[in-house]
Amino acid sequence: MDQVFIKDLLVRGIIGVGDAERKQPQDIVINIILFTDIHTGAEADNIDDCVNYRTVAKKVIAFAEKANRYTVEALANDIARLCLEEPNVVSVRVRVEKPGAVRFARSVGVEIERNHKYHESTHT
Repeated sequence: MDQVFIKDLLVRGIIGVGDAERKQPQDIVINIILFTDIHTGAEADNIDDCVNYRTVAKKVIAFAEKANRYTVEALANDIARLCLEEPNVVSVRVRVEKPGAVRFARSVGVEIERNHKYHESTHT
């Protein structure tokens, strides 16, 4: 399976359970790998036949800035769901990190993988 990736997308949003974390936006780093078949897009050399990483990035930024989630787990799951709505995306790996959230650690977070089968089974 081919991969389209978005690396180290920096977003500012409300995320966390503590009162201090909920008062003002903080840095959130998002990495996404979209699994797809790029054969048609590569042959046609046409963006309409590709997974458009710019479109995905814009949607993720807009969502994450307003999501106001308590956990990185919930935000990662939401982002995975958004990505799976894109045409030709078969599955997705999403990593959400909060830099500086834990003393002496550069970053903490979660990484999840989702596909259409998982997404459909959790909504039936």
